[in-house]
Amino acid sequence: MKQLTPNVFVSTSNEGCNTGFVVTSDGVVAHDAPMLEKEAKAWAAEIARHGKLQYLINAEPHLDHVAGLCFVGGILIGHEGSREQILKNVDEYKARMMKFHPGIIFGEGFYFRAPDITIKDNITIYLGKHTFKILIMPGHTPWNICTFVPEEHVIFTSDTITGDVSVLDEALLEEWIENLKFIQSLDVDYIVGGHGEVTNKSYIPEFIKGLQTWLDVVGDAIKRGMTLDEAKKKITMKKEFPDILEKCPFKPDLVSANVARVYTYLKNKK
Repeated sequence: MKQLTPNVFVSTSNEGCNTGFVVTSDGVVAHDAPMLEKEAKAWAAEIARHGKLQYLINAEPHLDHVAGLCFVGGILIGHEGSREQILKNVDEYKARMMKFHPGIIFGEGFYFRAPDITIKDNITIYLGKHTFKILIMPGHTPWNICTFVPEEHVIFTSDTITGDVSVLDEALLEEWIENLKFIQSLDVDYIVGGHGEVTNKSYIPEFIKGLQTWLDVVGDAIKRGMTLDEAKKKITMKKEFPDILEKCPFKPDLVSANVARVYTYLKNKK
């Protein structure tokens, strides 16, 4: 665990996504939860050392952000679309957990927890002397949420910003870039992304460049008349992202899957 400010604590070492919490005079607000039971329970115990967990914010419905929610407590807030996705994909989530963790046991008390309170627009929570601006940030998924805490100059972005290769399965790329530009306008010193180390606003242009590269390469293929199958076969991204597969070994079809998503996205935008 790392302490960013007197009131902000984060973990970037658990399996799954990065997590964080903010301590206020009236309790704790947390953003996301570790993926595995042991780590999630340890995280919940760490939160309890600092105060009662009042709210837990779920940033998106991907497995690494939802599997440990049931062990943390608090009133769970998430996007209305995330709740729908979580409830719909329970069997798929379990299958994927067992694939990546053979022998995993879903013990007593485990379930895929869906948000207690759902939102579709930005909301603000006031707790003690702290303000929590819960921002709808479609991009990595249509349902992504970021949590901005102005008093601490910190934003928890989930996979709206990451330190590794972006999985674009559900990406809305132009909306994503616009939301990144909005984050760049905020008064933040710390960006707690979904994966990788804590960073700051100087990293945002680099991240935008990466997303724009996907748009440019696939967009050029469309302009040259490539079909989707041709684009998936011919676009390797080895020049643009030489170590892309090494950074994302759990998804060997990452490039073709990303190409397919960007191709479909651009075609649908016309």
